[in-house]
Amino acid sequence: MAYRLTVDLSERKLYLYDKDKLVKTYPVGIGRVAAKTPHGEFMIVNKVPNPGGPYGAYWLGLSKKHYGIHGTNRPSSIGKRVSRGCIRMHNHDVVELAKKVPLGTQVTIRP
Repeated sequence: MAYRLTVDLSERKLYLYDKDKLVKTYPVGIGRVAAKTPHGEFMIVNKVPNPGGPYGAYWLGLSKKHYGIHGTNRPSSIGKRVSRGCIRMHNHDVVELAKKVPLGTQVTIRP
């Protein structure tokens, strides 16, 4: 499998691909106006189950320091501009994603 992720900030969706085939789409929360989610090309550099605090059930750290894809203890925030730049997912979704994607997975974040 050759997974890659695309996050579309305008749609507030995360797309999981296996090569060029779309496998699944997830809703996400993104950075608020004053703390925008960065766009560009990144990769997953670490995976931490149960990181504690507001990060929900899993943390997938990106190659851009201090940014990641993570769960949330506020599920009502999904689909909104509420984070400090990270990408928030429902806890069950981020756990499912973390089981599938290995370290080094490419993450494209587009405006």
